[in-house]
Amino acid sequence: MQIGIMGLPGSGKTTVFNALANARAAVGGYSAPSAEPNLAAVKVPDPRLDQLGELFAPKKFTPAEVQYVDVAGIVRGSGKDSAGALLAHLRNTDVLLQVVRAFGSAANQGSDPTPMDDVEGLELELMVADLDLVEKRLERIQKESKFNKGTPAERLAREQELELFTRLNASLTSERPLREVDLSPAEERALRGYGLLTAKPLLVLFNVEEPGPAADALVTGLQAKLGAHADAASLAGKLEMELAELPEADAAEFMEALGITESGLAKVIQISYKLARLLSFFTVGEDECRAWTIKSGSTSVDAAGAIHSDLARGFIRAEVIHWDQLLETQTYAEARKRGWLRSEGRTYGVQDGDVLNILFNV
Repeated sequence: MQIGIMGLPGSGKTTVFNALANARAAVGGYSAPSAEPNLAAVKVPDPRLDQLGELFAPKKFTPAEVQYVDVAGIVRGSGKDSAGALLAHLRNTDVLLQVVRAFGSAANQGSDPTPMDDVEGLELELMVADLDLVEKRLERIQKESKFNKGTPAERLAREQELELFTRLNASLTSERPLREVDLSPAEERALRGYGLLTAKPLLVLFNVEEPGPAADALVTGLQAKLGAHADAASLAGKLEMELAELPEADAAEFMEALGITESGLAKVIQISYKLARLLSFFTVGEDECRAWTIKSGSTSVDAAGAIHSDLARGFIRAEVIHWDQLLETQTYAEARKRGWLRSEGRTYGVQDGDVLNILFNV
């Protein structure tokens, strides 16, 4: 999964990037819109996999990964060409993470602009970018429809695309992001190649000086306004960046003293997984304990394909047990004795936290 980090200049988004990725990207300097983004691959914290690793003591331990893509600050009203060069970096990401300044003068009630103004302003920039793309595609489909060429199947597909883009255009012109438009699975697949920004799940992250009631109030206030596939949270970016630079034991001690119960990395990834409708399943054994990421609603065959295409092609069945049941029984033999190790077929819907053993023909 790729998470695109964006924000207005001065929002502290690269500080947040450093905190989440334990990176050392330069903070505070101006980057041209076309500049290459900061990139970092991060291991997904998962206590479930940690405990399974302790049980099996494998030769190899492989958590899931997410990649952060930190782009230059987006200047409001900077123009279509300038913004286009910058936003192009975000079009292939799976989730957008908008960092909003809520520290310093922006933390004061009545500040101008307010953090909420920044949220709405950047959303408008993304809608303008999407509208430009949608209008161009809609114009082309309308021209093609006038000639009515092609096979019956091609004409039907064109009519369906025309109806879809007409709906998208209506949503954007009414300043409604595309993530709030009801789309069928087929329509979602048809739009993947366009990289529509407001169709992506959105996490708004208020960058605050410290956790507390003021930060919680910002989050609660925005959550009440957000539509489908969007959420809000807060993060003390500078503090989290400093904690990320400390040895693990020292960081844990400081977090306890400050009343921080969960790292920013864990919180952001958990919310991002939920927004992107992703889940984790595990494969375990003495050779390797590994976490895999798939879409919610995926079948056991889909999970097999995530491991290797040969497993999906030769799929026979999957042996399934939930991670906590395996920890309780300690062995597959005991799990089988209790009836907790199930045999599932091709259509089984994989659940978050399942441990799978795929049986297949070579």
